[in-house]
Amino acid sequence: MAQAKHKFVCQKCGYTTPRGLGKCPSCQAWNSFTEETEIVSTSPLHRVISHQSNTPEIIAHVTATDVERQFTGMPEFDRVLGGGIVPGSVILIGGDPGIGKSTLLLQASDALSCKYGNVLYVSGEESVNQTKIRSNRLGVNSDTLYVLCENNLELIEKQIEKLQPQAVVIDSIQSVYLTDFQSAPGSITQIRECAAQLLICAKKQNIPIFLVGHVTKEGNLAGPRVLEHIVDTVLYFEGERHHIYRVLRATKNRFGSTNELGIFEMQNKGLVDVKNPSQLFLSDREENISGSVVVSSMEGTRPLLLEVQALVVPTHFGTPRNTATGIDRNRVALLIAVLNKRVGLDIGDSDAFVNITGGIRIDEPGIDLGVLMAIISNHQNKPIDPRTVIIGEVGLGGEIRPVPHIERRINEAAKLGFSRAVFPDYNQKSIDVKGTIELISVKNIYDSLKILV
Repeated sequence: MAQAKHKFVCQKCGYTTPRGLGKCPSCQAWNSFTEETEIVSTSPLHRVISHQSNTPEIIAHVTATDVERQFTGMPEFDRVLGGGIVPGSVILIGGDPGIGKSTLLLQASDALSCKYGNVLYVSGEESVNQTKIRSNRLGVNSDTLYVLCENNLELIEKQIEKLQPQAVVIDSIQSVYLTDFQSAPGSITQIRECAAQLLICAKKQNIPIFLVGHVTKEGNLAGPRVLEHIVDTVLYFEGERHHIYRVLRATKNRFGSTNELGIFEMQNKGLVDVKNPSQLFLSDREENISGSVVVSSMEGTRPLLLEVQALVVPTHFGTPRNTATGIDRNRVALLIAVLNKRVGLDIGDSDAFVNITGGIRIDEPGIDLGVLMAIISNHQNKPIDPRTVIIGEVGLGGEIRPVPHIERRINEAAKLGFSRAVFPDYNQKSIDVKGTIELISVKNIYDSLKILV
């Protein structure tokens, strides 16, 4: 027996109420409720991963075994996953439309099928013919890669049981549905229930399942964070459409670090791993121009050398503005305020533009000093030595704070031929750098100005 149950769900935060409201009491959004009809069975439905009765165990007596990971054939992808795919895990990949999520997973599916056996690629938004057109462009032609065009999750599960694949890709989770619920595919109820059902399928059959998730206009995964709580790993595929570089980063990973970063280059035949991103990002750099500085940022276990460009021009409006690309605009405003208060260099009547080249976004404070020096360099129209790398976090008192992994940063700069490194004085205590690079430590912004500008 089953009965219909009507409810109203906020499409912003997932708050559920038996009647419609104008304003959501949870997220304060207006007119965000939509009505959904759920078919509820009177007989209880229990989702279980194992029917065996479990008893508590002392953790000291539990024997842990290492899991043999699967490799995608794309080292940058494996790096972000923590060294490969863990069998039975559910991995969510989100990103803007057209950024390359389907391309990445189709290439990974091809490599997995060639090495481990059958892989099922489920396309809920494209026909089999459209998927084949993309595979021809990417050179994907494996005899063990199966493509299924289906939206009904019950039918998808039957094909998984029949095929017994080594991995499954669902493209996308917003396109599949369960017939037990009358709400449309992509609704909160369908996304939550479909993801939970796929999680149990992955755990029972010990196969990894990739889910492609859409991103809202705010840049968050559609389905108000419901998916992020259910899955094991959450990856974001980022990049600018007009740039050839794509960045894959983890925001949740039960089987690895969330600090790792994978960098790809989009070419005619698909995504290609970038093995030496620092060298690539600095290859087209113009030297001896004001406002150009090289900084070092740690992304996981790998140091990245990037170019920071700054442009300071007199404003033509009543209120000066700060514009930033690849870095938080509020961070730039804070650094300009520190420059005004601690150094007395006022650029309040000028517009400041800061850009991290290559389409990469950096949130690490270790590039603060480089951003500040780029702004000063352009404001005074004095170029900074192009063979100098600048490292350091700037405090509100104008002091240069220490940064982690200073040796890796400087060794990467020395390997790329840089002759001088400016870094926080505190980091000088435990530094052991290989090569002939000149090391200059600074305590505050004044020291930096004397050396660099």
